[in-house]
Amino acid sequence: MVRIHKPHSGSKAFYPRVRARKETPSFSSFPAPADVKGASPLNFLAYKAGMVHGMGRNEAPKTTSFGLEVSVPLTVVEAPPLRVYGVRAYKHSVNGLKTVGEATVEKPDKFFRERVGDWFKRRKSKKKKDRPAHKTLADLEKLKSQVDELRLLVHSQPSLTQSGKKVADVSEVKLSGSLDEQFAYAGQKLGNELTVQEVFKERQFVDVKAVTVGHGFTGVVKRFGVKSHRPKAKTQNVVGSIGPWHPATVMWTVARAGQMGYHNRTEFNKRIVRISDDLGEVNPPAGFPNYGVVKNDYLLLGGSIPGPEKRAVALRFASRPTPDNRYFLSNVKVISPKRRKVHPDDKVAVVELEEKAAHKVRVEEEKKEAKKSAADLIKEGLEGKKK
Repeated sequence: MVRIHKPHSGSKAFYPRVRARKETPSFSSFPAPADVKGASPLNFLAYKAGMVHGMGRNEAPKTTSFGLEVSVPLTVVEAPPLRVYGVRAYKHSVNGLKTVGEATVEKPDKFFRERVGDWFKRRKSKKKKDRPAHKTLADLEKLKSQVDELRLLVHSQPSLTQSGKKVADVSEVKLSGSLDEQFAYAGQKLGNELTVQEVFKERQFVDVKAVTVGHGFTGVVKRFGVKSHRPKAKTQNVVGSIGPWHPATVMWTVARAGQMGYHNRTEFNKRIVRISDDLGEVNPPAGFPNYGVVKNDYLLLGGSIPGPEKRAVALRFASRPTPDNRYFLSNVKVISPKRRKVHPDDKVAVVELEEKAAHKVRVEEEKKEAKKSAADLIKEGLEGKKK
């Protein structure tokens, strides 16, 4: 194998390399696809569970594996329904969006109150004594002339998952459509739940944003991949020179030790291979490592996404859709991670192993039939028969 020489592999695209200010990701732009009509949500918040791999038929034309069964990596993202606890009205200004007002439910979920503090005490504070204690959507409609757009205030429900997290993550959901349609949709959803199947469909491309895995304070070798010096040198795992005598400064392009990981990162064009609530298909017998068993609706995204297990993941429609047909699959069968030992009493694990064995037998039989059919065609050609 060819030896890879990469003495400095750090990218200049991500500076400064500092820790993310918050762990819950959020988007600043929300593209709407052409097929979305009326008021519809344009983004969602979910949780990364783990990875599996799937076997499916490649339906992408003009590819070398077109029509063949291929193995692809898939990321499982659990998407418990979001709870809509409020509606916020914005108007456009020269400095961006400015809040006009908001309407909230009277009694939100207790795990949401743990996130924002004492909900009822804040509403009765002296600073807000001159304001009404509770605004409704009807109050916002009176300010309709000042409003340019509405957004849903939502919080996640990680208590419905088996990840061990209970305190909710708070976010906003952008709405498409006209202002009248947004008011009508917000009136239906205020105080109710929003599911992922109301937002996305299978085979769509989405952008994924999350905070990456944190590694803490690391040196230049791990952070930038610089080449280590020979053992007899004064120091080994350092940069040979940090710059000339003049200019008497260290340039920002020089590899230095510092924070690695726990950065906000966005990955574009992840294919939604499947949206389903069939839990038996995706769950490993012992659950996903460091996460547990998926208990709600989930998405299968082609490839990997940023962040560790249990990390909140923001999803939106693709901002720069690609014409590529990657992960354009049909008849996808999910194969969960293996366990080292399977107890005979564990019926789920036994059935899974039997399915894998049957799948191998089926593939071998298809190969034999393909060889046999080719031999028959050659034989018929020699005999001069037309089929």
